[in-house]
Amino acid sequence: MAEYKLRMPDVGEGVVEAEIVAWHVKPGDMVEEDQDLVDVMTDKATVEIPAPVSGKVVSVHGEPGDMIAVGTEILVIATEADVDTEQAEPAAAEAAPEPAEAEAPAPKAPEKPKPRPAPAPQQLDPPVAGGRVLASPAVRARALELDVDLAGVTGSGPAGRVTRQDLEDFVAAGGRAVARTAAPAGPARTKRTGVREEKVIGLRRKIAQNMEAAWRVPMITYVEEVDVTEVEALRKSLNGDRAEGEPKLTLLPFLATALTRALPDVPQANAHYDAEAGTLSVHEAAHIGIATATENGLVVPVLRHAEAIDVWQMAGEISRLSAAARDGKASREELSGSTITITSLGAIGGVVTTPLINTPETAIIGVNKMAERPVFDGAGRVVPRLFMNLSSSFDHRIVDGFEAATLIQKIRALLESPARLFM
Repeated sequence: MAEYKLRMPDVGEGVVEAEIVAWHVKPGDMVEEDQDLVDVMTDKATVEIPAPVSGKVVSVHGEPGDMIAVGTEILVIATEADVDTEQAEPAAAEAAPEPAEAEAPAPKAPEKPKPRPAPAPQQLDPPVAGGRVLASPAVRARALELDVDLAGVTGSGPAGRVTRQDLEDFVAAGGRAVARTAAPAGPARTKRTGVREEKVIGLRRKIAQNMEAAWRVPMITYVEEVDVTEVEALRKSLNGDRAEGEPKLTLLPFLATALTRALPDVPQANAHYDAEAGTLSVHEAAHIGIATATENGLVVPVLRHAEAIDVWQMAGEISRLSAAARDGKASREELSGSTITITSLGAIGGVVTTPLINTPETAIIGVNKMAERPVFDGAGRVVPRLFMNLSSSFDHRIVDGFEAATLIQKIRALLESPARLFM
C-alpha cells in the first residue's frame, strides 16, 4: 500500500524542535489536501500544519506536549487511491439489529392516594397588620428581654395593638416564654471534592518557563500615581473628530509616546541584559511590547519603532497587533524583539500590581485602573481629578532605584501636561 509519511517541518529559522499543541485528526479519519492536521508551537508562535495529500490517516505519532525534532515522522496517510472506503464505515452499522416489535407498555403501579391538605392554621390572637403584631418599639424591646413571643399576647389597644400593660399582665398570669427557634437554614450546599489533572502544554508552558526565568531576576518595583485628568480629556476630544471605522485612541498611545520621550534619560531601561555573557545591549529604537491577554494566555506583540510614529499610527498598530495575538495569527516576527514592555489589566487593573520583567529586557511599565478622587486645587477648593497608578518593575542589577524613579517621573510629567507630548 502506498503511504505518505509526514515529518515535522522546519517551522522557523534555527528551530530544531517544536511542541505538539493539538491534533485535529485521529487514525481512521479521512482528510483532504490542505486540511489542518496538527498545531505545533515554537517559541511563542503557533503553526498549523496542513495535509499535503488527501487520504486516510493511518497513524499519528506524538501527544500534545511532546517536543518533536524537525524531520521526525509525525503522521502517516494512505493515499486516496489506496483507501478502502468500506472500512471507514462503523462496524456497528454492518450488524444493525432489526427493530424489535413494540412491546406492550408495562402496567402502571397503582397511584398512591394523595394526602389530604393540612388544615389551615388558625389566626393568631391578637390581630396582626400585614402578618406583623401591632406593638410599639418599647413593648417589643421589653418582650425581647422577657423572651416572650408577642403573637401569643392578646392586645387591648386599637386594632388589637399589644400595650405594655398587656405584656405585663400576660407574664403575671403565668404566660410561658416561647422557645426561640433557629433561623431557617439556607439552601443546601454540596461539597466539591474533585481534582482534575491537566498537562501544561503549548503557550501556557512557554509562559511558565518565561515567568520562572523572570522570577530569578532581582527586581525593584516602583509605584507612582499620575493625574490623568488632562490627557483623558484630550483623548476624548480627539476621538470625537474621528470618522466611523477609524482607529480610536486609548491611553496606551499616550503612555507609549511619553515612554519614548523619557527613555533617552534612562537608556539602560531600554536594553537587554545577558548575565552569562556579562553584556548589556542598549537599544536606541523603542520596540515596545504590548502585553495582550488571549484565551490561551499572555502574549506580547511588538510595536516597532514607537519613537518614529504618532499617537494615531500607534492606535492603529496596537489594535492590529492585539487582534492578531488574540486570534493566534501573530507572526513570529511580531512576537519577538521587544526592548521594553507595557502591561495593562484595563478597567480591572487594581490599585497596585507587581509586573514581572519580560526577560532579557530590563524594565516593564504596568498600568493600573483609573479612579476619580476629590483633591484640593491651588485656591483651596475641592475638585474632582482622575488618577491612575503606574506600577513598574526594573532589573535592579542594571537599573538603580533613582534611575527607575527618574524614568517614571518623566513619564508622569508628560502625561500630566499632555501638550508637551506633541512639542
